[in-house]
Amino acid sequence: MAPQTGFPGHLPQKKGLAKQMFLYLETFHNFENIYLVRYFETRFLEEADTFIAGLGMKTIKKLFYNIDLAEQTNDPKLFKKLQKEIWEIRLRHSGLQIRLLAFWDKTNSEKTLVIATHGFTKKVDKVPLNEIERAENIMKKYFENKTKK
Repeated sequence: MAPQTGFPGHLPQKKGLAKQMFLYLETFHNFENIYLVRYFETRFLEEADTFIAGLGMKTIKKLFYNIDLAEQTNDPKLFKKLQKEIWEIRLRHSGLQIRLLAFWDKTNSEKTLVIATHGFTKKVDKVPLNEIERAENIMKKYFENKTKK
């Protein structure tokens, strides 16, 4: 009899749900030694936190899922450059277009940070200019405060 490892061709003779559970547990076990590559780490300023707290739980879960995915893939569908140094974290959920504006902080040599400034819900594809200007002002204040420390 062949050993019962998790490799194809050596699966225990299980059927249905038991086999699916075995495959799931083996897959989970095999992922223990895989390291996820993160291109950046996202931090949220107070205005972004307040905006997120006002969203529904399903929307928050999807938003954080998309942020996590963007950190690992750097996907422009999820994280897109708008102007100069301002980027947007994008989410479409339940007919709403939810955006968090952000900028890069590469001042730390060990970590690359994306700082989310604030969020808003929009109805049209174009991001309002006043929201971009607001993010730029928050970014300037962020770096001014950071250099004072």
